[in-house]
Amino acid sequence: MGKFFKELKNQSRPKTVLMEMFSYIKIFSAAILIAFVLTRCVIVNAETPTSSMENTIMTGDRYFGLRISYLFEEPQRQDIIVFKFPDDESRVFVKRIIGIPGDIVEIKNDTVYVNGEQLEEPYLKEPMALGQNMVFEVPADSYFVMGDNRNISNDARYWNNTYVKKEQIIGKAMVKYYSGKVTFEVLK
Repeated sequence: MGKFFKELKNQSRPKTVLMEMFSYIKIFSAAILIAFVLTRCVIVNAETPTSSMENTIMTGDRYFGLRISYLFEEPQRQDIIVFKFPDDESRVFVKRIIGIPGDIVEIKNDTVYVNGEQLEEPYLKEPMALGQNMVFEVPADSYFVMGDNRNISNDARYWNNTYVKKEQIIGKAMVKYYSGKVTFEVLK
């Protein structure tokens, strides 16, 4: 009788190994599916290639953006957004919203005014020193954006398509997680 149970045990072993392998394949497949859904529908994982957003986001910093941020609310002035570059939608940029729909953004004597009031900008790397006066009227469903490092930023002031349309916004930059070392910092 002992020999019978020993043979039975050996016969069921291949089924157990196959079942265990199938279990691992299911877990691995579920993890890939979850990662795919998160990166396509919930978060943006990006890297900053230039110094246009310094000192808020440094060159080479990696950050997460939230794709669903603007499903239930509109983008706000001073949000940092990730968006498709209006002049070439195959490129992705990150900049700060300065003007929202209906705003009049005026750059006068190297100072930014929105609707006649000076914009408080404690995040700037250094004072703007461009010596240009400019006026922008932000159309409906569009946004005027600028980098925090104004003196070198290639931003809406210089683009052919000056404004970022709402459908070009990929998400709101939320958390910087790598800046030469692994850290977590909420972006403001």
